Amino acid sequence: MPHARFSLEDDTLRTIVADTLARAREKGATESEAEVSEGYGQTVTVRKGTVETIEHNRDKGLGVTVLIGKQKGYASTSDLSRKAIMDTVDAALSIARFTAADEANGLADPELLARPDDIRDLDLFHPWDLPVEQAIEIARRCEAAAFRLDPRITNSEGATVSCQHSQFMFGTSAGFLGGYPSTRHYIACSVIAQEGDAMQRDDWYSTTRSPGDLAKPGAIGDYAGRRALARLRSRKIKTREARVLLEAPVANGLIGHFVSAVSGGNLYRKSSFLLDSLGTQVFSPIVNLREAPHKRRGQASACFDDDGVLTRPRDVVKEGVLQGYFLGTYSARKLAMRSTGNAGGNHNLVLESGDKNLVGLLREMGTGLFVTELMGHGINLVTGDYSRGAAGYWVENGEIQYPVEEITIAGNLREMFRNIVAIGNDTLARGSRESGSILIEGMTVAGN
Repeated sequence: MPHARFSLEDDTLRTIVADTLARAREKGATESEAEVSEGYGQTVTVRKGTVETIEHNRDKGLGVTVLIGKQKGYASTSDLSRKAIMDTVDAALSIARFTAADEANGLADPELLARPDDIRDLDLFHPWDLPVEQAIEIARRCEAAAFRLDPRITNSEGATVSCQHSQFMFGTSAGFLGGYPSTRHYIACSVIAQEGDAMQRDDWYSTTRSPGDLAKPGAIGDYAGRRALARLRSRKIKTREARVLLEAPVANGLIGHFVSAVSGGNLYRKSSFLLDSLGTQVFSPIVNLREAPHKRRGQASACFDDDGVLTRPRDVVKEGVLQGYFLGTYSARKLAMRSTGNAGGNHNLVLESGDKNLVGLLREMGTGLFVTELMGHGINLVTGDYSRGAAGYWVENGEIQYPVEEITIAGNLREMFRNIVAIGNDTLARGSRESGSILIEGMTVAGN
């Protein structure tokens, strides 16, 4: 049973939440919510075959939010003794008494909450009982695979193996109570290639809920090494207008900018270039984006959000038209709308792929820039202006010609979204989003 692996049993978690909510009610809170959590794991990093770090983590905590009318206070503690819990509730109440009232404060509407029957097993808990010695050996195999490739792989930033386990229980004074255990494991490698005085680095990683789903350590190291080697002899290019192909991990970030632009906080603060965009064409007609919160073993799967609101599969973008925002309870009230079950963020946002693989996308691009890395934070969500440092490869006639560096790609997100001409089937899940590579028409590539 999952709880046998933690120091706190399921019934203990429920009792802590119940006691916290009862204390808040007794002390004058009109509404309250509490979440108790616990986690443990280990992370091992090897650099050039030598163990660099071994970290063991075990932590627990309680967070409590109380409302006195529309005044809200929050406090937390890592001490789960009864006295500490009571003191934490009292601290939250004290804070609430000094805050300004906000009409949008309050628990989620009862009809939106997940019911007990809605909370089902999404196959998120896959413990990895990994001895330290075995973790070290996995990290060494991963890194060694990169060094075996070529003598030009001269250095390493390390190979890391991590296994993490957590559980939580969340409850509110409205009667909601739910929680579950989950795991997240990863293997990563970052290496440096050198030729003369020129050096290039690159990395790769695999992260999953189950250790059995991780990529092979040797394959991760080998791919990280090949990526670093391919960047040697990078050149600068002249400034021009060009097609830009964003590799899947980079394209994932582009979708992330969209999520930020249509998330409640930026919308009610009027700090988004996509204000009042529901029902309008915001992407190219080939773009379909759906949210799949109940995907088994999904990296961002959940039956309910951070407010206890039931999550539902839905189309977010259909044929380029925006179907829905990302709203939690508070932001929905600020906008006079209904929560979409996204308090805490999006859940497994999947960009529908096209029929071409990466090679096919390069051929469709013909001539342009294939971007494999972006740097800097040149995004203005108010205007949509976009400018990022980039590295990648110059492509002609559908074939990679040479690596490029020290360039900038620029445009406006509104136009970039509408100028998407192809989406690859090389779909990669990174965090809460899944995307293939994305080909965009007509961006400014600034170089010499």
